[in-house]
Amino acid sequence: MSGGLLISLSAIDEERWGVRTARASGVTAVHLPDVLAFCRQEKVVFLVARCAVSELRAAQMMEAQGFRLMDTLLYYSRDLTQPLPPVPDGVRPADAGEAEAIRALAGRAFRAYNGHYHADERLDRAACDAVYESWAYRSCLSRQVADEVLAAAPDGQITGFITLRLNGEEGEGPLYAVDPEAQGQGIGRALMAGALHWLKQRGARHMLMSTQVTNVPSQKVWTRLGFEPSHAEYTFHRWFDE
Repeated sequence: MSGGLLISLSAIDEERWGVRTARASGVTAVHLPDVLAFCRQEKVVFLVARCAVSELRAAQMMEAQGFRLMDTLLYYSRDLTQPLPPVPDGVRPADAGEAEAIRALAGRAFRAYNGHYHADERLDRAACDAVYESWAYRSCLSRQVADEVLAAAPDGQITGFITLRLNGEEGEGPLYAVDPEAQGQGIGRALMAGALHWLKQRGARHMLMSTQVTNVPSQKVWTRLGFEPSHAEYTFHRWFDE
């Protein structure tokens, strides 16, 4: 595909939802015909598509083609060359033996989460919850999913985690959760501090985080740690059997 457009079939999603599934990112008004042609050629039933909020024409064209808006993602960036906050005790790399505990924590933290999967009435609620459980579990076991998983365990029991990916000079924390019973104890801030140091020590110059526009608590944590707004994206779903 041309330009910044990335589109591919998703075997994991196909298995999860039981229909042929694809993902597209970087969609523009120019790209949309290519996306639709790909889906017709590959007999895609369910498409998850993202476009920058600045691509308003693309968003309007997708709505006209039967796409439905599911969420708005805000991205925040932190300059790692600037002074970093200290890392509190209890933040450490998780090991493979803790994968099940982290999976269970993700299940509690993301139950009925306000993300694009849960916003789609056609998707099973329990299966939407399981997306995050599976993602957290696989992150602990495969370096193809995450380069590291940091856990917060101040009293020996894991109360939060963050997965980390390193892409050259850019690091990111794709999945980040605090146990609902541990909210308000500074666990999220501690995890973010640990993530900043882990990425800087491995050569990253900035860190990127993203969340739904409605997730104000996480955004407050990030801005207090020196993150600044970077960009935003819309997430659309398109069901081709409707």
